[in-house]
Amino acid sequence: MFLENGFSPSNKFWKYVVGSLIVFTASIFGQLPWVIAIAIKVVKSGKSFPTTEMEMMKFLDLNATLFLLLLSFVVALVAFFIVVKHLHKQSILSVTTTRETIDWKRILFSFSLWAIITSGSTLLMFYTNPQDFVLNFKPIPFLILAIIGIVLIPIQTSTEEYVFRGYLMQGFALLAKNRWFPLMLTSVIFGTMHIANPEVEKMGYIILIYYIGTGFFLGIITLMDEGMELALGFHAANNLVTALLVSSDWSAFQTNSVFKDISEPSAGFEILVPVLIIFPLLLFIFSKKYNWSNWKEKLTGTIEIKEIESTQKL
Repeated sequence: MFLENGFSPSNKFWKYVVGSLIVFTASIFGQLPWVIAIAIKVVKSGKSFPTTEMEMMKFLDLNATLFLLLLSFVVALVAFFIVVKHLHKQSILSVTTTRETIDWKRILFSFSLWAIITSGSTLLMFYTNPQDFVLNFKPIPFLILAIIGIVLIPIQTSTEEYVFRGYLMQGFALLAKNRWFPLMLTSVIFGTMHIANPEVEKMGYIILIYYIGTGFFLGIITLMDEGMELALGFHAANNLVTALLVSSDWSAFQTNSVFKDISEPSAGFEILVPVLIIFPLLLFIFSKKYNWSNWKEKLTGTIEIKEIESTQKL
């Protein structure tokens, strides 16, 4: 089973602490090109160095900023692969799935399903509330955005999924010897790591319900499906379609999207709709398509070490 992939006599929890620090440090180093690019423009233009995240996001060309931001995830993902292979002596497959190979059909199905839902809901909001949007489409900047997004956004989302739904879930399972603790803790950490996003400053901490709820949803489909494929597809579709279709002055990604949301954001029932309605509906669809069963055991059950050791001996 998926969480048990991290169980081996040589694998200890301290390695996950060290490995996480290595990946985090790599991501910081990966941001240096962005900081250097800003510094060069400061010197050339004579402007003051931006002091807030929003100022930094808008200081360079939007496509250049997006490219340089996503570049840090490339560095982090390379570091992650090195950590898994050399520190934990595991294969990348073992932190991806329990299947013999990665199921690309699962990734594609999840991606397509959420891309259709996200695109449809965005267009519906545009046509029902046209006053809240302006057409922002510019062919050349959008084409550059599309290339950057298609190549790098799946790397960004995959890095986050590998760290949270793969690596840390297995690490916390090794520590707690159960399934509910890694599901809960990774979901809370995933959600609260978005606390620095400009959306939180604009809407308030209530939006963390959405981020934490998304973490729980991604964790649940990973545990129920015994692999990360569905989570990988969902997360990539969520970020890519959003970056291409709509952005705003208060969103984490500032992009040359098709539409720009000019409405004043508010955190109300729309924050709860995905968590209380859409995510349960997706769980139902996935469960029927992939014949999920034994929910209680897969999400909250204990992990029997003796059974794992006997399996490994075989």
